[in-house]
Parts: sequence; C-alpha cells; structure tokens
Amino acid sequence: MNENKVIPEHIAIIMDGNGRWAKQRGLPRTAGHKAGVEAIREVIENCSQRGIKYLTLYAFSTENWKRPQKEVSALMELLVFYLKREIESLHRNNVKIVTIGDMTKLPEKAQNEIKSATSKTCKNTGLNVAIAINYGGRQELVHAIKKISLEYEGRTEEIDESTVSSHLYTCGMPDPDLIIRPSGELRISNFLLWQMAYSEFWFSNVLWPDFNKDHLNEAIASYGERNRRYGGLDLKDRKVKK
Repeated sequence: MNENKVIPEHIAIIMDGNGRWAKQRGLPRTAGHKAGVEAIREVIENCSQRGIKYLTLYAFSTENWKRPQKEVSALMELLVFYLKREIESLHRNNVKIVTIGDMTKLPEKAQNEIKSATSKTCKNTGLNVAIAINYGGRQELVHAIKKISLEYEGRTEEIDESTVSSHLYTCGMPDPDLIIRPSGELRISNFLLWQMAYSEFWFSNVLWPDFNKDHLNEAIASYGERNRRYGGLDLKDRKVKK
C-alpha cells in the first residue's frame, strides 16, 4: 500500500455483523457484541497511527430498542464496561471521546459513564472518536428542524445548509469522507443521512468482530484512489475558457 496516498479526515463505520458472527460459532448474540468491542480497540489505534482526525462509530441506533430487552441491557452494560476499561488508555493516547444521539433515553449508569469519559478527554487534541448511541439520521434531522423552527421563526430566508449543519449532533465535525460498512449488507441504516451527501463508501463481507487494521487500511487505500468531484467535473476534464 502506498502510504503517500490521500487519507480521509473523517471515517464513519457502521459496526455490523456481531450477531451473525456469534451464530456461526453457536454462541449467544451477546458474545458477538463482546467480540465486536475488541475490534473497536484495534480500529481506534490504527486511526490514531494513520493520522485520521475523526472516527464515528455507529454503536446503537434508535431502532435497536426493538431488540429483546436482554440484548439491549447487555449492550448498555457492555458500553459501560468498555468505557471503564479503555478510558485511561484512550486518554493517555490523546483520544477525545464525544457522543452523538439522544443520551437522555439511556440507563443512568450508561449516562454517567459517558459523562465521565467525555469530561476526562474533552481537552485532548488527537483522534476524535464520536460514538453514535441512540442515534438515528431521521431523528437527528427532526431534532434539528425543531431547534431551527424555534430559533428562526418568521425568518426562513436566513436558513441555509450551514444552518442545518450547525444544528445537528455532529456540529463542529466535518462530514465523513469515508463510510465503511462490513458484514456484507449494502444499506445505510439511517446513519448520518445529511452528512453523507458526498461521502465515499467501502463495503466488505467481513463481520465486524473480524474487522482489523488490514481491512481498515484496505478501505483507506481504496479511498486514496478515488476522485471526489462533489457533483462537479474532474479538473482534467474541464475545458479551459480562452
């Protein structure tokens, strides 16, 4: 791989395939989620080493509440366990933790652990890791629309794209350059609907617990070979006006 290729500033990952990984091994779904946590550590380490500035991880969607209560509870406990176990290491490595989504619906224990992690790392200047919890793209847009309607009542002519962006959970973050989805699924699952307008996508059949730095490097290499035009023409294809 050519290390001189352009790398994305912001990578977003739809972490998918934990349940199928567990099923293939005759294990409960919770075992797949635990294995998926180990993959997170390697991806964060590699993103830091590669100079990625932002990493957004889709951990729990607004639709995931429909899963069996036992699984939902296990996921919340796993979130608390991960933050408690990893926060000191993340802090030492200058990683900043933030969350996107509606945290108010989470169990109090999870909310407290999130507050502790985000507070401890808030001044760090390395990799920004945004954990999407109780997050949904449509929910985010509705939330933004409500805030904008109150703030700009009667002044709709002042509303533009920057207005919308500034009222999203991701305010202050650049839109994702690269969105990665493992597990063989080819859908976006209500993730970053506004922000992904010009994102590049990389899909893989590997299940999330098996996702490692080699897969991440492959995705980054693929990104580096692409020509992002944002709806325009490649410079070499533009005709020079005389």
